[in-house]
Amino acid sequence: MITGKIAYLYVLDTLADWEPGYLTAELNSGRYFAEPGARIPVRTAALTAEPITTMGGLRITPDVTIAEVRPSDAAVLILPGGDTWLDPVHDPVLAKAADFLAAGVPVAGICGATLALANAGMLDERPHTSNNLGALQAMCHGYSGAEFFVPEPAVTDEDLITAGGSAPLEFAREVLGRLGVLAPASLDAWYRLHAHRAEAAYFDLMNSLPQPVGPG
Repeated sequence: MITGKIAYLYVLDTLADWEPGYLTAELNSGRYFAEPGARIPVRTAALTAEPITTMGGLRITPDVTIAEVRPSDAAVLILPGGDTWLDPVHDPVLAKAADFLAAGVPVAGICGATLALANAGMLDERPHTSNNLGALQAMCHGYSGAEFFVPEPAVTDEDLITAGGSAPLEFAREVLGRLGVLAPASLDAWYRLHAHRAEAAYFDLMNSLPQPVGPG
């Protein structure tokens, strides 16, 4: 179990609001964690201290700048989608992602973030996914990892998690699984509940959680 660590969410103008939502809600609340009372606080990080505006029009004032983020106090670096990822302005966060991976701390990128990771050559030699292979090849001139592309909603390769923009649930499932914060039965039930709206999954989820210790 990861304790005393922070989940850093990189925030940028045009951030796709829906993509990190399932994940950040579960990390920050810890409501289904295997360890009662545990949680991984989510902190926002941006290039500067200035507020950013999401695709949905929400304004977020970052908690820290990306320069202040350190792998040593982090559980994961989350890179959500957005429309500007191929702009070189985001090079500092890609450098930070490389630092995280070198330190063995997970990096999770979804949708547009996978384009930036690909363009930076970070997907050339490891299994990964994105919105589609054709988009990577057409838009990312620094990408040469087609043989490692996996046509799945989300893919985990050791400390790197990638996902397409239409797979926020699978993205969350992969990151939660990599961090090991939910019991396997809880994670399975959580996914079935949200992805398939399976009525029985709610009860499976509740029954999978640690039970309070009674008197005596």
